[in-house]
Amino acid sequence: MSVKLPAVSGSSGRLIVERPPSEDHSGAWPGRIFENLELPYADAMLAFVATAQERASQPAAANGSLAAEKRTLGRSEAQLRDARRQVRAQRQLEDAAWQAARGAHRAAAQADQVRPKVARRSAKAARTAQWRALRDQRRATLAARQPDDAAWRQARLELRQCWSALPVVSAWIAILVIVDNCTRQCLGLPLFVAGPKVTAEMIVEALGRLLPPELQFLITDRGTHFTANAFKTLVLSEAFIHVLIARHRPQSNGIAERFVRTLKEWLADKAWLDDQALATLLPQFLAEYSDRPHQGLALPGLSPNEFAQRIWLM
Repeated sequence: MSVKLPAVSGSSGRLIVERPPSEDHSGAWPGRIFENLELPYADAMLAFVATAQERASQPAAANGSLAAEKRTLGRSEAQLRDARRQVRAQRQLEDAAWQAARGAHRAAAQADQVRPKVARRSAKAARTAQWRALRDQRRATLAARQPDDAAWRQARLELRQCWSALPVVSAWIAILVIVDNCTRQCLGLPLFVAGPKVTAEMIVEALGRLLPPELQFLITDRGTHFTANAFKTLVLSEAFIHVLIARHRPQSNGIAERFVRTLKEWLADKAWLDDQALATLLPQFLAEYSDRPHQGLALPGLSPNEFAQRIWLM
């Protein structure tokens, strides 16, 4: 007999495959000052503020943070770009002034053609001296630009080399979590190497394979994947009720969120190089998770698999 399942929760988490940090900075955060229970609260708070400010003022290389290094390089890149824009704007003004001076020189030369020969010679001599001075100044300006351009290209090259030397995130792996709210069984953990570019169509395809036909409610957050037209089409075709949790209230979908935390804790001491290696780890996690006792079940001491078997036998 087909019986509707009470509810299934869906959530998503992201695991970034990247190079592990070269140094261990555990235990260095300012908040550890509050572990000293004998220290008065006011003194602890003042010490926390001082330590936090000192930590924030340290350069990126001092704390080894990849995000801090990227921010520092980004600021340097923005400063170099702004300075280059100012130089280009100044050069445009200089080039415009040079073009105007050259046009005026040519116009004056044409106007002298109708003047008497004696007056034309004296005017030409004065004009030629002035023109030579402007031309020499222009040549000196162009010559001065060359080392400035070389310095700018070198600075830009050094920034690009710094960017390329940073650890590269080789792939973003998105994981869709589907948990039965009644038995706490995980119905699947599909992977998406597309990471932040996962589409609603990908989510719908995965859910179409994993959701049981007797599903009655599907609880999700308000992510764009779960509010797109493709997902609404799935809801209508599978005839279940889509329950959206309140905004900024992940505890409303606490079963799925707790499962995500358990999964992350289990993967914390594991290593993988690509999505295929991670895909081989997830079945191990599911086997351990589903066969160990779960404190959130109505019958204490049972695992999700054991509880599910008793539910279907009742």
